[in-house]
Amino acid sequence: MNKTSNDAQKPSNLENSSNNEKLLLRIFDRRDIIPERNDVLWKIESGVVRSATWSEDGTFITLGYWGVGDVVGFALSKITPYQLDCLTPTEVTIIPPQFWYKHINLLFSHIQQTEELLSIINYKGVHIRMCQFLIWLSDKFGRDVEKGKLIDIHLTHQDIAEVLNTTRVTITRLLMQLEAEGKLTRHKRQIIVTQSLLGLRDA
Repeated sequence: MNKTSNDAQKPSNLENSSNNEKLLLRIFDRRDIIPERNDVLWKIESGVVRSATWSEDGTFITLGYWGVGDVVGFALSKITPYQLDCLTPTEVTIIPPQFWYKHINLLFSHIQQTEELLSIINYKGVHIRMCQFLIWLSDKFGRDVEKGKLIDIHLTHQDIAEVLNTTRVTITRLLMQLEAEGKLTRHKRQIIVTQSLLGLRDA
């Protein structure tokens, strides 16, 4: 079971000279859960965080993926239960309420990304949901390589299925189909989205 990191924390003060504020840095291990606090926001300095909830029958529901520069926090959600999982080793700075107004652009970005993902998962066909989700991941977590964009995080087929509200078997089949069509290739355990698929960004 996931656990909140306590002894894996390494606090230090980071001073932002432009804002003249000191922010506390905390470090979490992969699979740690960020503590449930409504009195702070967490700005991701490195790593990947997943926001999630689960239904009454225990079905896991992914709400978002967040990376470097994003801000997350329990104060940003009304959903219960709500959880912030570290998918990789993660460093965050703690932003106390008196400094939230200085990071309004990050709050806007959080809202915009949430709506983007919500729009994607409401496409009628699972094939188009899959394509648009891979493009979204490549825009957010991708880095340019010779064949296209390599999605620089590892997501299992089950992880993707939980986002797109489908089954792991369906995701496996769609990934094989997209690979056969030349819309993606594999690099070890990661996905490279090719230009053929990136061209469907506005489809």
